[in-house]
Amino acid sequence: MELFVNDTGGTGDPIILIHGWPLSSDAWEPQIPALVDAGYRVIAYDRRGFGKSDKPGEGFDYDTLAHDLHELIENRGLSKVTLVGFSMGGGEVARYIGRFGEDKLRAVVFASAVPPFLMKSASNPDGPLDQATANEFEKNLTEDRDAFFEGFTKDFFSADGELKVSEDTRQKALSLCHQSSQEAALGCMKAWATTDFREDLGQISVPTLVLHGTADGIVPIEGSGERTHEMVKQSILHRIEGAPHGCNTSHPLEFNKAILDFLMAPARSVSAE
Repeated sequence: MELFVNDTGGTGDPIILIHGWPLSSDAWEPQIPALVDAGYRVIAYDRRGFGKSDKPGEGFDYDTLAHDLHELIENRGLSKVTLVGFSMGGGEVARYIGRFGEDKLRAVVFASAVPPFLMKSASNPDGPLDQATANEFEKNLTEDRDAFFEGFTKDFFSADGELKVSEDTRQKALSLCHQSSQEAALGCMKAWATTDFREDLGQISVPTLVLHGTADGIVPIEGSGERTHEMVKQSILHRIEGAPHGCNTSHPLEFNKAILDFLMAPARSVSAE
């Protein structure tokens, strides 16, 4: 199983960008040049089943996906790594730490991310996703993939009923959605909807930035970003006012500045050695 990896190389500390569902590493186009210009080695990869990576028929649970990330870090001999997980990718950040620890990490960023736990239940009453909505998502993706992605990309980039990116930008994201295999799209949908990351978040001690749009209609900040911030005591919460779920694309200047300011602050300069 081969992952497609875009590695800019260089001698700077590495930043690994983990994309959202159901896109690919190409979704990080607004970030990569800014991070490279700041001196970082930027690594973005396509999750298994998405983009240019291999498309197996299984392995879309977070334990397996976190192991894929672990293998990438080990095979490239990386250390002092900053993990940036967007949406579903935030789950890989949390589960990686839960399974493999922080020895290789410098810092982490949760951007529009799904932790701590989306599915509402008796033990998780603040979860922003109910079972009926999750079932409807799965039904719509199964029955009409094209129509589902059309609506999803509009919601992804919209705030208060208004598209916050150009139609050309939305169409590019739509093309990335269609690169996913149906097995991966459905398997990962189940994973991000039903995985509980609360224990994983409790193990985080490295500097942490939580970055979230206040008008996110897909992963609402109240049920995700704000709760993650509360659970990770040393975290910083940066709210992007009026931004939709796809805030890295709709508000790239503020998104990039928040990450760079976080990494360059004196309190963030202590690396895991």
